[in-house]
Amino acid sequence: MKLAISGKGGVGKTTFAGCLSKVLADEGYKVLAIDADPDSNLASALGFSPDQVKNITPIAEMTKLIEERTGAKKGTFGGFFKLNPKVDDIPDKFYIENKDGIKLLVLGSVPQGGGGCFCPENVLLKNLIRHLFLERKEAIIIDMEAGLEHLGRGSTAGIDAFIVVVEPGVRSIQTAYHIRKLAGDIGINRVYVVGNKVSSDEDVEFLKKELKDFEFLGYIKFNPNIIKADRENKAPFEVDPEILKEVKKIYLRLKELI
Repeated sequence: MKLAISGKGGVGKTTFAGCLSKVLADEGYKVLAIDADPDSNLASALGFSPDQVKNITPIAEMTKLIEERTGAKKGTFGGFFKLNPKVDDIPDKFYIENKDGIKLLVLGSVPQGGGGCFCPENVLLKNLIRHLFLERKEAIIIDMEAGLEHLGRGSTAGIDAFIVVVEPGVRSIQTAYHIRKLAGDIGINRVYVVGNKVSSDEDVEFLKKELKDFEFLGYIKFNPNIIKADRENKAPFEVDPEILKEVKKIYLRLKELI
């Protein structure tokens, strides 16, 4: 199962990505979670300890690795470098693993500029994403920024589903339409929605009305324990295991569709 998760900042996509990774692990999958959003903290959502998190170096910041694999220095624009660098060993070299057996790989951000980010680190990351979706045998959960900068057409064939997390608000809905357009531009057609922070039937009806041509996988209720988990630097499912029941329903619906 290869899944990409996106949404407007603050809607809870990282919480969902962490909980879905936990559900898949509990279902017996080997799970490789990918943090591809510079503003997210998927490690915390998966229950990694602060000591583990502080030792993480994102792939995009590994200057020596980037130069070794591409033949060009990190941050170079417009120069000559390998367009098909070796990446197949990276996931097994640079992951960290939590107590549930979920592995995490942090990609980091690519600097903007230079002809649409045509730089060594961008090439390395895009080749790595393509390898993860097309060649790896684990379940892949990738937590992405709304702009989808890390994705290219070469990786889309391996994606089973693209999930957009939304909340009952206009800006979140606008972002969902924007993400679906970007996904369609690179050949991703299976785009589903998860409603998060839902407090009432009115919230559900609002989302259904505003996103009437989207397929909903399910809804997650507003839960103050998610805020508590953030304050305590714990995974949401460690503070309130009930969250996993809602996410498992979404997973089962997803299985029916793919």
